[in-house]
Amino acid sequence: MTTTAGSIGMGNTGAGNTGAGITRVGIIGCGTMGAGIAEVCAKAGADVRVVVSSAASADAGRRRIAQSLNQAVARGKLTAEAGERVLGAISFTDALPDLADRQLVVESIPEDEKLKQRVFTALDAALTDPDAILASNTSSLRIATLAERTERPERVVGMHFFNPAQVLPLVEVVPAERTAERVVAAAETFAADVLGKQVIRSADRCGFVVNALLIPFLLAAVRMVEVGHVTPADVDRGMKLGCSHPLGPLELADLIGLDTVASVAEAMHAEFGEPLYTPPQLLRELVTAGRLGRKTGSGFFDYPR
Repeated sequence: MTTTAGSIGMGNTGAGNTGAGITRVGIIGCGTMGAGIAEVCAKAGADVRVVVSSAASADAGRRRIAQSLNQAVARGKLTAEAGERVLGAISFTDALPDLADRQLVVESIPEDEKLKQRVFTALDAALTDPDAILASNTSSLRIATLAERTERPERVVGMHFFNPAQVLPLVEVVPAERTAERVVAAAETFAADVLGKQVIRSADRCGFVVNALLIPFLLAAVRMVEVGHVTPADVDRGMKLGCSHPLGPLELADLIGLDTVASVAEAMHAEFGEPLYTPPQLLRELVTAGRLGRKTGSGFFDYPR
């Protein structure tokens, strides 16, 4: 199955050229993050091919990207013609070997270490370009654990985007011990000069820079609600009005996805053993109930669907 993303109204005008060497990008996964990364890359002029698990996943990913582009058009951030060009630059497949000609592939599947390792082993075998860069959008796992499952660990690097990837300007670039400096530089150049992102480089440690600081803060807010010290609305109002945060911690957790918050916390607790990284029971219960935040319509707060 290989399909293009489809139409939002004006006819495809072509993918263009990034101007920085990388013009063919692969994305593995098209959930919230994968769709956002695919959109960002296509907006920058890259030819984007997305690997999904099924035709249903392709349809969901296509709708997710089209909705985001339509919203940008409605807000005047994008013309209809540009939106059509972006959508037309994205194709979908359920076959990993269809990424064989990609110069950069960004894995963006759920935070399951064993699953990601299997994907990297298969991706390593599928890519025909020896200079291709294998990147992971993991928000918590060590890049070295993925690189060691390939025959080209020097080509593996972390490229951690933030949700929503089409809006937030930051990318954490994370080299593992064996990542070649030229690969790190290429990833940083692509993120900064092609995608227009701001880049920070992080050591290969669980949580990198941002989540190492953010996750304990979010978990502390959950614990305050869990023990009845404050309501979700008031803890968020307190941080917005008292600390000038644009979002409260629980709104932010809902935006990130409570399952993602829990997964990152569990990974960090497993690595560092610190109690502050332990996911609170309330967070676990919400995840078990399928209340994952904005993407499911409810988390600590309810959202229109």
